[in-house]
Amino acid sequence: MTLTLPQNILSIQSWVSYGHVGNAAAVFPLQRLGFEVWAIHTVQFSNHTGYGAWTGQVFTPEHIHDVIGGIEAHGVLPSCSAVLSGYMGSEGTIAEVLDTVERVRRANPGALYCADPVMGDYGRGVFVRPEIPSMMERLVVLQADILTPNQFELELLTGHKVDTLESAMTAAQALRSRMKEDGLKMVVITSLMRQDAPADQIETLAVTGQGAWLCRTPLLPLTPPRNGTGDAIAALFLGHYLRSGSVSTALSLSMSALYALLDLTHRAGSREIQLVAAQDEYAAPSVVFEAQEV
Repeated sequence: MTLTLPQNILSIQSWVSYGHVGNAAAVFPLQRLGFEVWAIHTVQFSNHTGYGAWTGQVFTPEHIHDVIGGIEAHGVLPSCSAVLSGYMGSEGTIAEVLDTVERVRRANPGALYCADPVMGDYGRGVFVRPEIPSMMERLVVLQADILTPNQFELELLTGHKVDTLESAMTAAQALRSRMKEDGLKMVVITSLMRQDAPADQIETLAVTGQGAWLCRTPLLPLTPPRNGTGDAIAALFLGHYLRSGSVSTALSLSMSALYALLDLTHRAGSREIQLVAAQDEYAAPSVVFEAQEV
């Protein structure tokens, strides 16, 4: 029997010991999808900052540089299929993430860069340092193959008001025009709540050069929204896209898996997303919501 080795994904994000945000939300779903994940942590905290109090430390850009250098020294970067990044809290961290992307692409020109431009949300506003949105726009967007902004972040990156499907498409195309010239130029808008959609639904819109697809799932009464949801979305979409090579399939399966995760979390009455309990849903969701071309 021939052994097929799994694809490798390098994920650079925060880490919490209690709960699931950053790498603590992204690594396990990717592993359940069959990927080897090389995780580099930008911070290690006791819990996410939504609790108001936490312990731990923020790692320096030099720390990130040293860790990726150690991985590179083993000669394994040519086998890296993708780089995934999430919250980046400083100019130095952004520089190191983009340096890592460049190193991986030198070793494997076919590797993808999926960036979740974590900066804010409705109700919370911008929760990163004032210089971060500009750096995301000027530096990260230009290097990304896949971007996974929520609706608030899409407006922040483009300056376009998003409240209808047409305006969401316009903003996504504006963002695509600034992405990596020879890349996928794929924008996945999460948590889309537009005026011209059913009030009891929430949508995710994927826009590429080949078309656009919309996936709609029931809106669960999660108040406040659970931390780590966006991190899980980015990981699930990237994983399913690498597995299938199809935008519509990746959108459908990732959103179906996410709905199952959030439904279980809601029924458990948990403040933390039930990432481990929902593990059987990631590769083969029990209820599949189809993506429709728009």
